[in-house]
Amino acid sequence: MASAPRLKVLKLLAEPEKHFADQWSADPADFGVCMTLIAEALGVSQPTVSRHLDILRQAGFITVQRHLKWSYCRRDETAIAEYLDWLARELSANRAAG
Repeated sequence: MASAPRLKVLKLLAEPEKHFADQWSADPADFGVCMTLIAEALGVSQPTVSRHLDILRQAGFITVQRHLKWSYCRRDETAIAEYLDWLARELSANRAAG
């Protein structure tokens, strides 16, 4: 989470119909957003965005599904909420202990 590009990806994917309305291959809200469009939105190369997206996928914050020759990404809202709850508990516990 200590990466500005990864945070931007999560913000963009929070409102895919707003940020990726021009995606023609699949509905961005229902199916996810093509990695190529995410790379364009970030202004980075395909390999760079792939690395950021893989880290987000490994963390459980996004899901990736392939369709034909493209990969589509969606936020995993449940995983994000669970992480935020955990972080709040950890910070509260540390504050109480300190």
